[in-house]
Amino acid sequence: MPKVIFLPHEELCPDGAVVEAKAGETVLDVALRDGIGIEHACEKSCACTTCHVLIREGFDSLEPGDDLEDDMLDKAWGLEPESRLGCQAVIRDDDLVVEIPRYTVNQVSENH
Repeated sequence: MPKVIFLPHEELCPDGAVVEAKAGETVLDVALRDGIGIEHACEKSCACTTCHVLIREGFDSLEPGDDLEDDMLDKAWGLEPESRLGCQAVIRDDDLVVEIPRYTVNQVSENH
């Protein structure tokens, strides 16, 4: 069973976390199941960038992203080559090391 290692994040998981995952789950679902409250303003529909994560190890083991995800990621704060949307990053069989960015762009809350 693959593990997802979440690096420490000041607010969401100050000590970091190691969470067991099942192949086919998304990084976001694994985080939420373990109480790591990654924002997901569009309710996991790939319509925002609030669940943006950085895959520090295991990036190539994920299911590839699609054009819609790539288009959304272009709007993410702190975009890097290892960026993925947590709601779209489907885990296969390898362990991952995930960093949650310090900031997120929430167009839903920022436009009100």
